[in-house]
Amino acid sequence: FIMFSPNSVTEGGTVKRRVSYFYDNDIGNFHYGSGHPMKPHRVRMTHNLIVNYGLFRKMDCFRPKLVSASQLTRFHSDDYINFLRLISPDNMGDYARQLQRFNVGEDCPVFDGLFDFCQIYASGSIGGAVRLNEGKADIVINWAGGLHHAKKSEASGFCYVNDCVLAILELLKVHQRVLYIDIDIHHGDGVEEAFYASDRVMTCSLHKFGEYFPGTGDVKDRGVGPGLNHAVNVPLQDGMDDDSYRAVFRPVIAKIMERFQPGAVVLQCGADSLSGDRLGCFKLSIKGHADCVSFVRSFQLPTLVLGGGGYTLRNVPRCWAFETAVLLDTPLKDSLPFNDYLDYFGPDHRLHLPVSNMENQNSRRYLEDLTARVLAMLQAVQPAGQQIFTGQDATSQIPPSLSGLVSEPSGTGKAALDSEEGEREGERE
Repeated sequence: FIMFSPNSVTEGGTVKRRVSYFYDNDIGNFHYGSGHPMKPHRVRMTHNLIVNYGLFRKMDCFRPKLVSASQLTRFHSDDYINFLRLISPDNMGDYARQLQRFNVGEDCPVFDGLFDFCQIYASGSIGGAVRLNEGKADIVINWAGGLHHAKKSEASGFCYVNDCVLAILELLKVHQRVLYIDIDIHHGDGVEEAFYASDRVMTCSLHKFGEYFPGTGDVKDRGVGPGLNHAVNVPLQDGMDDDSYRAVFRPVIAKIMERFQPGAVVLQCGADSLSGDRLGCFKLSIKGHADCVSFVRSFQLPTLVLGGGGYTLRNVPRCWAFETAVLLDTPLKDSLPFNDYLDYFGPDHRLHLPVSNMENQNSRRYLEDLTARVLAMLQAVQPAGQQIFTGQDATSQIPPSLSGLVSEPSGTGKAALDSEEGEREGERE
């Protein structure tokens, strides 16, 4: 079951994918607080590399039109979204009970512009899903998105609004089945929980498991009711390297494509699974991480590509810029181009970095047994039914269309990207 866009063009016998890119320059202005590992500035650094490598010329570039608060309640509760709208560092003292109820305050701090931040990153993911639904792109990129831990009524793991879930709900309006793939080092618990009882969404997460946040994602967790065998968990130990990751990822994803036959894919590319991450404990190279992106791209399905974790500031932009090039099927020079953040990438100023020499605690036997167990579970998957049911009122129905979130583009290239300080009108940049 391979879906090709009717408007894709063929070059030399290969399918040329139409790629759209969502970016709002304001994303880099938000700050979680001194010492906090999550730094939205990394998205601005990624964009700067994309521009200076010239990759923006090969994509349709957009500034997302902001969705309303009510559109965020298609998954999240009204009380929670209203709280995010009202809370600020100045009035935190008046909301002590709500801060505890909604798990906001420590890992997920209150900072200036919190709701604006949530709106921006969620709008890129929802707007990207709309663009895929309308057949105007084959691949959409939103590196600001991928905040996969947020729950219906609770912030979690640096995530406030779950843009992954909201984008999947949008894709379900057009596609009978949607596949969510998560290569962040942390388990994609928020997305799995949202669709745990649904046979229209399959979630697949490869993650560090055992005394590690969020503590979920055992291979035995497979979904419930109609969603049984539609939650795929691949729990891994410290030190996963490129070869080991590839040996697990490729057969599992290939089997999912064979049995589940999704109409669209959401790929969360958390960069905290890279070697040397501040919070991570894997040792993937940028090429090893991007190999997952390349493999998913090879199935030629409508694909929404999102960011996620990644806490070593100099590594995340390298990874996501390289993966943008992979999605565009464009080679990049290893020598970084001149850019606004050149000092961050010293002293070598190279795209690819050596990996650490930490021990791989995943034995070959463990990985083979784990892969076999997952493949056996997937063999039992049958084609999905007609009705979405996720066990939550907010996600038990397909919401009305979000058509119009992206207006018709009026220009392209660097001149448009340079106009990001203008008003948000949703024009093509």
